[in-house]
Amino acid sequence: MNVVLIGIIVYVALQLVLGFVISRKIHTESDFLLAGRKLGYWLAVFSIFGTWFGAETCIGTAGAAYSDGLAGVTADPFGYSICLFLMGLLLAVPLWRLKITTIADFFRLRYSVLAERTVAVIIVPASVLWAAAQIRAFGQVLSASSELTLGLAIVIATTVVIIYTVSGGLLADAMTDIIQGAILIIGLVILAFVINSHLDGIFSALAALPDDKLSFVSEAARQSDWTALELMEAWAVPICGSLVAQELVARVIASRSPKVARRSTFIAASMYISVGLMPLAFGLVGSTMIVGLEFPEQILPKLAQQHLPSLGYVIFAGALVSAILSTVDSALLAATALISHNVIIPLRPAISERQKLLIERCGVVVFGIIAFALALAADGVYALVEEASAFGSAGVFIVVLIGLFTRFGGPRSAMTALLAGVVVYFLAAFVLALPYSYLLSIAAALGGYLAVGFFEDRGPSMSMMHAKA
Repeated sequence: MNVVLIGIIVYVALQLVLGFVISRKIHTESDFLLAGRKLGYWLAVFSIFGTWFGAETCIGTAGAAYSDGLAGVTADPFGYSICLFLMGLLLAVPLWRLKITTIADFFRLRYSVLAERTVAVIIVPASVLWAAAQIRAFGQVLSASSELTLGLAIVIATTVVIIYTVSGGLLADAMTDIIQGAILIIGLVILAFVINSHLDGIFSALAALPDDKLSFVSEAARQSDWTALELMEAWAVPICGSLVAQELVARVIASRSPKVARRSTFIAASMYISVGLMPLAFGLVGSTMIVGLEFPEQILPKLAQQHLPSLGYVIFAGALVSAILSTVDSALLAATALISHNVIIPLRPAISERQKLLIERCGVVVFGIIAFALALAADGVYALVEEASAFGSAGVFIVVLIGLFTRFGGPRSAMTALLAGVVVYFLAAFVLALPYSYLLSIAAALGGYLAVGFFEDRGPSMSMMHAKA
């Protein structure tokens, strides 16, 4: 066993211990899912940043840039930074004031119980896909740092992730995010300095890249008559698809005040774009430094392995593991919260807080196993994340925006939009293989909501929803 793998194991073990210690403060469902709604600036900022800055930003973005240049990385870090900014600008304060636990709760308050349970079921696959992406990336780091095969590394990664998430809850997640975020930034900065000295300047190396590597429009798109639509599709998936993700909503509503929720999201967005440009740059220049990688997503750990001393690589590997752990537990918690809080627990309203926690921890295990299967079958981290952002989110995005800011439409409008978004996306993406499947699903959800909304009574106002909450 090499020193790097030992270092990673020690780092993960310390994270697990810290999670177990903090988990002793968890006594209720609110503690487990929302950290008691007490997140201040430090915890909220680093939790939002850490949740979003995961495997796709480090492993996935670097690999996509290595293979396809800027045309392959529209979503990350650019699209997701805009998503975070829009959350702070538009949704953070209204959602916080509703005192909800999940985004599905909004559908119950504004529309109906049926809409609540439907949206919970629709969103869960996205969270599980997101978790699968993190597990696969964890496996990539272990595999690149040892003699382990990728499959065995993913098995080990899944086991660690499930244990870590079951023990922690959101409070442990948020508190460890500060440590994880700091280590992540330190690791990326160290690698940036080393590569910069090796290349006599990263910016010079970037400027020397061929033009096709530095264009957001791929060669295939330039030859197409629908370039604008292709760009809109590429930007819509991370922005519209993630704006109402439970992982992000949970951090906002767990903040101790609406001011903290809004400002923390803005700060996290700024951190995200600033730090996220580093893996992107590493992937671009890495295409000239290491040629012909079998797994492009291993470019970041391979660069670190070649250019850092053993101790430096241990720190860097810890940084990658930090990014992954801070995201994967959030994804598994999101899936568990939606199914347990919005589907299972309402069927047994008299159960105790201890029983609720047991249901939620069992949910983490179940979704962790499903994510493991997806991680083994996936083509890559970046593809998993894009699918997670797109699957089922079009209808949720449309309904939340209209329902939160207007009284237009009711339960039938919401159900029509939710189902139209899912059905059209599934048919367009998986059956008919049509281009612009996400834009088509947004158009179908919007059209369905508006068409049915004209025949429904006006929905409840914000004050009425506050009263129901």
